[in-house]
Amino acid sequence: MAKPLTDQEKRKQISVRGLAGLENVADLKTNFNRHLHFTLVKDRNVATKRDYYFALANTVRDHLVGRWIRTQQHYYEKDPKRVYYLSLEFYMGRTLQNTMVNLALENACDEATYQVMQTGSPGSACPHHFSTIFCSCPLQLGLDMEELQDMEEDAGLGNGGLGRLAACFLDSMASLGLAAYGYGIRYEFGIFNQKIVSGWQVEEADDWLRYGNPWEKARPEYMRPVHFYGRVEYTDEGVKWVDTQVVLALPYDTPVPGYRNNIVNTMRLWSAKAPCDFNLKDFNVGGYIQAVLDRNLAENISRVLYPNDNFFEGKELRLKQEYFVVAATLQDIIRRFKASKFGSTDFVAIQLNDTHPALAIPELMRILVDTEKLSWEKAWDIVVRTCAYTNHTVLPEALERWPIDLFKTLLPRHLDIIYEINRRHLERISKLYPGDNDRLRRMSLIEEGDAKKINMAHLCIVGSHAVNGVARIHSEIIKKTVFKDFYEADPQKFQNKTNGITPRRWLVMCNPGLAEAIAEVIGEDYICDLDQLKGLLNFVDDDVFIRDVAKVKQENKMKFAAYLEEHYKVKINPSSLFDVQVKRIHEYKRQLLNCLHIITLYNRIKKEPKKSWTPRTIMIGGKAAPGYHTAKMIIKLITSIGDVVNNDPVVGDNLKVIFLENYRVTLAEKVIPAADLSEQISTAGTEASGTGNMKFMLNGALTIGTMDGANVEMAEEAGEENLFIFGMRVEDVEALDKKGYDALSYYNRIPELKEAMDQISGGSFSPNQPDLFKDLVNLLMHHDRFKVFADYEDYISCQEKVNALYKNPKEWTKKVIRNIAGCGKFSSDRTISQYAKEIWGVEPSLEKIAAPDDLQ
Repeated sequence: MAKPLTDQEKRKQISVRGLAGLENVADLKTNFNRHLHFTLVKDRNVATKRDYYFALANTVRDHLVGRWIRTQQHYYEKDPKRVYYLSLEFYMGRTLQNTMVNLALENACDEATYQVMQTGSPGSACPHHFSTIFCSCPLQLGLDMEELQDMEEDAGLGNGGLGRLAACFLDSMASLGLAAYGYGIRYEFGIFNQKIVSGWQVEEADDWLRYGNPWEKARPEYMRPVHFYGRVEYTDEGVKWVDTQVVLALPYDTPVPGYRNNIVNTMRLWSAKAPCDFNLKDFNVGGYIQAVLDRNLAENISRVLYPNDNFFEGKELRLKQEYFVVAATLQDIIRRFKASKFGSTDFVAIQLNDTHPALAIPELMRILVDTEKLSWEKAWDIVVRTCAYTNHTVLPEALERWPIDLFKTLLPRHLDIIYEINRRHLERISKLYPGDNDRLRRMSLIEEGDAKKINMAHLCIVGSHAVNGVARIHSEIIKKTVFKDFYEADPQKFQNKTNGITPRRWLVMCNPGLAEAIAEVIGEDYICDLDQLKGLLNFVDDDVFIRDVAKVKQENKMKFAAYLEEHYKVKINPSSLFDVQVKRIHEYKRQLLNCLHIITLYNRIKKEPKKSWTPRTIMIGGKAAPGYHTAKMIIKLITSIGDVVNNDPVVGDNLKVIFLENYRVTLAEKVIPAADLSEQISTAGTEASGTGNMKFMLNGALTIGTMDGANVEMAEEAGEENLFIFGMRVEDVEALDKKGYDALSYYNRIPELKEAMDQISGGSFSPNQPDLFKDLVNLLMHHDRFKVFADYEDYISCQEKVNALYKNPKEWTKKVIRNIAGCGKFSSDRTISQYAKEIWGVEPSLEKIAAPDDLQ
């Protein structure tokens, strides 16, 4: 089989039409050499790969800076309404290649770095040895663009879907010309690096800043104080929060380029710094050293990302993080507001990405009432018109409920304000529903119990003018269940905004071959208007296009198979069906259902080894929260099944099982373009939306999934017959809950399920520790909230349909084309346009602004 083209070679093929446009290569070479010169350490005159990466990153950054400054000038001149997206997570991944795509610099950078690295010019500086004397060094360095890109650390400042969604939204807000700012925390350590040691997850700190970050710019001139602890004084001049401890918030700005429109927005991340006089009064009693060391206590606030996805951990440090980002951001918003030309109170929109930034509501009230001396009524009107809340989950363990006692100590003034918000809120509800005390209890911001708690979702709903879910089914569920009372009281607040992904990163950048094949038949304008993919329906029966799409997929598979062989020392059959489930490890995402299918398939092959099987390579990847015992056991089970299956000579190439270590954005960009089958198998009603499902669909994988989250709308857009839908619907799950889920009845009725479970419990996959998986077995048999057995039979039969279709490559590819054609709705551009028009009151625009070079 022919060796697949590298992405670099594909990019060189792409496009005279401008999919990877050209700039002045000579200028780029000059700038690259200049940056390389200043990157090299003085006592070293041999460039390393990292030196080349930094030189290239700084060269590309030069192209951002002028546009960045021009964008801010443009906003100042126009003075538009500003949108502030507050999120505790921004899962950005790498920046270099994404920036080159959005600025149309890829081909030029490819060519410039290739020329610099392959040729030295006599009498000029050699970029390898960087000598200013004559050098005839033949620069056969063997470096290419992909190797340089691999030197960049992922900015892993998020856990999964919520943080990655925020990153996609920033891309779309810039591409749609919105005056938008992302605000979060500059964690010194992002999501941990996952190592698999003897089949177990081991966490390593993600020291992503150890070599520096060429994309950020510290802005100490905008440093802001953030207060904690202290006490509240009620005086004739008003309420004062006094005797507080101060931590400084130092902002770091990262440019966010739009797609080929010369707009560059800003993501501002705050880093915690101790003030210079922090505890230095202790110096007077000989405690100077300790006082300086204690500065770490303040700076710990931005030290590390909490590694929990869909799980609330009520730690004081986490609450400090949540208030820290909110307090610093609101000071910044108000500073910018006061500097604006027009100063209407409708100048600002604040979007709360889940409840993590919920403290923006009482903090804005504190500023308006205590500092700006507005009346409560006027201040509250401004807060509600300004704030909007996105809900991301209905899982009860994920909803934030903070103990009152912690608030009393850490944020005493905010506790007072929340009590007053609650008093007025309950007064209104009691007028709407006289005598309904049970409803008042359910709707209170304060939950009674052994320890009183503040329900942060209730605070967000009461303090916002809009509340949205992230897929149509999810938005309906929150109205009918978890927020039913609030919906009945204020139905006009509730909206749906189905999630989306940016087609720049998740197609043009990670799958250039497919991006080009599509552009060949419908043009390249679809990149900014993904609805144009519907035009592919005209080519479903076009043999040339079918062949082109299949060829791109096969090349991607061969490339990923080579990657797996290099990193996992396992030889993969690139003609096998690549069956992929990559996401956080969680019971509700049901990696255990996937495991049961693997074991069932393994048993079938063992029983009939001579049968003509559809060969499969099953890949599962994802991180488990460090304290989530069950999730860690699931990883151990997957790796243990793999050890047995991959070493069984009877099975051979028919089945391989690989656990993808350290799943992150950069690995997603490799595996998603190579996948044939996308596993989206959560229990109906538990996955709010999902966005991985959209990435697989756009990159030419077929979905096997339940009617959950955005899968419902994907089936609607592409046609349900073009997905492999199985299992219970939401109403079936509700009915089963009422009836009572009895796992044993399925175990006793379905022989293959019983066989698989007996193998797990009997030690077939852990012969040295037969009881190793007893907790998982006990969970599935007696305590399974997510009803794995109830969907097992339908899942197995649906997988048989997958096998049958895969044996007919032409029909398979036709379904792939229909899926890609149905992806238009799932662009984050569409999502952000809806937020802009229906929540923020701003109008998106595809207009380009003048590039810095165009200004006279």
